[in-house]
Formats: sequence, C-alpha cells, structure tokens
Amino acid sequence: MSIKKGLIFGLIAASLILGMISMKRAMPNPKEERIYEAIKVYSPYVLEKRIGGLAIVDKRDGEKEKPSATEALHRMDELEQTWGKKHIRVEGNQVLVIGDNNQSIAKIFIETQKEREFLKNFFGI
Repeated sequence: MSIKKGLIFGLIAASLILGMISMKRAMPNPKEERIYEAIKVYSPYVLEKRIGGLAIVDKRDGEKEKPSATEALHRMDELEQTWGKKHIRVEGNQVLVIGDNNQSIAKIFIETQKEREFLKNFFGI
C-alpha cells in the first residue's frame, strides 16, 4: 500500500471515529421508559420541532428556549431535573407529582429497583 492510500484510509477512519464519539456525546443519558414517560406527562417542558432544529417550550408561560441542536436534549434533561427536584417526591413505593401549590397531582407506582435508581440518579430524589 502506498503512502497516499494509507493517508486517505487514515483520514477516513479518523473522521468515522470522531463522528461516533460526537454522536455518543450528543445523546442524552438512558432513562427508565415506563416511569419517565409517566412523569413526563406532568412536566411543563415540551420539545417543539422547528426548521432550525428543536425548541424547548415551557407550557406554563409559553416561553421558548432555542438551544443548539447538539445541546437541545441535554438542556431538556437539565430543565426536567430542576423541575423534578421541586415537584417530585418518593414516598414508599410511589412517586408523588406535586403541583405549584403543593397539592398532589398524581401518584405513580414504582415497580422495579431500576426505576427507583433512575429516580435517584436522574432527578436526585
């Protein structure tokens, strides 16, 4: 193999590796599907598709936040985590979703230990 072919092969391999690393960095942390989807219904934040990428909309006041495409999912996680620390409590085997006026909105049963660990790691509760 000549030096030219080696350099071309090396550049292609390096770009593929860098692409995979950047894609892995852009992906949000994995979540427990059942419990996350049940809690997400009560979250005031919604992802909205727009021409330039994604926007995060606060349902309470309609405020839009437009992070870059690579940071949108990470920013959504940050907002949900800060909301969850104030509005989610774990009591026994149940997750209580608390409204702005400290009234219980919903009770969600925790089925597995993985769901409990997810709540502890993701929301810090």
